[in-house]
Amino acid sequence: QVQLVESGGGLVQAGGSLRLSCATSGGTFSNYAVGWFRQGPGKEREFVAAIGRGDGIRYYSDSVKGRFSISRDNAKNTVNLQMNTLKPDDTAVYYCATGSAAATMSRGYGMEYWGKGTLVTVSS
Repeated sequence: QVQLVESGGGLVQAGGSLRLSCATSGGTFSNYAVGWFRQGPGKEREFVAAIGRGDGIRYYSDSVKGRFSISRDNAKNTVNLQMNTLKPDDTAVYYCATGSAAATMSRGYGMEYWGKGTLVTVSS
């Protein structure tokens, strides 16, 4: 079983930046894709970004494309989400999850293990 722990959330002003990390343990890190999802207040959970297993193919939602960047460090078993030019609409609990393929995760299915989330609050 894979365990995931998110960190890096906090309060930031609009236009600022945050870097989220997803630390994983259990399983073989290089065998699974990892994605970030978020759930804002009163909203359904939505896909944010995903990165593939080996070649690191990346997918982004239209709402974060050009502002967020996902990366993985296979030596440290972590996946990072660099978030720039943050907007109040980015306020949400951010979750990381594992899956078999980044492409399917980008369409909202195929996730297997989840972390408990980290809160990001963007003030206007």
